[in-house]
Amino acid sequence: MRKSLRKIAAVLLTVAMVASLTACTGKSTSSTTAADGTTAADGTAAAGGTIKIGGIGPTTGGAAIYGQAVKNAAELAVKEINAAGGINGMQIEFKYEDDEHDAEKSVNAYNTLKDWGMQMLMGTVTSTPCIAVSEYTKEDNMFMLTPSGSAVDCVKYDNAFRVCFSDPNQGTASAKYIAANKLATKVAVIYDSSDVYSSGIYETFAAEAEKQGIEIVAAEAFTADSNKDFSVQIQKAKSAGAELVFLPIYYTEASLILSQAKSAGYSPKFFGCDGLDGILTVENFDTSLAEGVMLLTPFVATADDDATQKFVAAYKAAYGEVPNQFAADAYDAMYIIKAAAEKAGVTSDMSISDICEAMKSAMTEITVAGVTSSSMTWSADGEPNKEPKAMKIQNGEYVAM
Repeated sequence: MRKSLRKIAAVLLTVAMVASLTACTGKSTSSTTAADGTTAADGTAAAGGTIKIGGIGPTTGGAAIYGQAVKNAAELAVKEINAAGGINGMQIEFKYEDDEHDAEKSVNAYNTLKDWGMQMLMGTVTSTPCIAVSEYTKEDNMFMLTPSGSAVDCVKYDNAFRVCFSDPNQGTASAKYIAANKLATKVAVIYDSSDVYSSGIYETFAAEAEKQGIEIVAAEAFTADSNKDFSVQIQKAKSAGAELVFLPIYYTEASLILSQAKSAGYSPKFFGCDGLDGILTVENFDTSLAEGVMLLTPFVATADDDATQKFVAAYKAAYGEVPNQFAADAYDAMYIIKAAAEKAGVTSDMSISDICEAMKSAMTEITVAGVTSSSMTWSADGEPNKEPKAMKIQNGEYVAM
């Protein structure tokens, strides 16, 4: 009887030890869902855990086309990265907040993402909110990569980098392109003096235009409070004999200018920057009015290289539309974060500050081939190095020039 009791006790002890070991190793028979919505074959999460990346941009309001495109493309990239094994074995958990292209709401969105546990920020999308949020990421020493915040001050701190060209680069490159391709010698500019993106591009464009022998015959400003009626600006450009009107503005106002220019019997060439990307999707806009409009951009969806075509096909399959330049910037942004994080050896248990310090260093050491450039590098000031491109709207499509 005693022998039997000893055997039973030994069995119970063995069972208890196995249970204890199971608890220590964290193994469980319950199902764990990864960040991309998939479940591992053995019911466990990826060995490296998860890393939380936040995104901020407008999905409602006047700049919603930009923010929604960024959200879509970032989510597409996250799904691809997670399916391929993640970042250093970590699955990405991505959460995106709407800021309506408003600085105060963008800061609120940042705080919401911090409460969620964000470890890095992919954002923000537009310049004024980006500048506001950068003050907080600097204070927290959180790494941020803006896909499309182009104002100089978006990356004034050493924790911030960008994918797109800065405003000075866009203004200078536009003037050089117009001159090199002999598009016009007399140019008018209509810009938003209340917006850092628009006014920043205008200033550098004007400086470079003078060097290139381009005469700015009219420089007409508007503000956020007077962005519906452009009859005065159009008439001044027309009376001054401008052959080309430079529009360093967003697509909503640009669509109004094109419509009102037609009503005024004025048909110059129109040239803009990345802010015009999206004009073909403005509700109730006659897209035939955009025929021949040119814009400087790092991405053209009709390009025939493999990277572009693969991205465009995947985006169309997921969202039923052709991606714009903002989508391309965001798609590249996620792969840039992956490259830098792998170079830096980032792990999910690192502090926000330690992740930031590692990422800052790694960003200056990586070279990334993406859809906005076949070769991108970054300097410590947060600026990218890549070649600009230009495209023209023809038959309702963006076509490389």
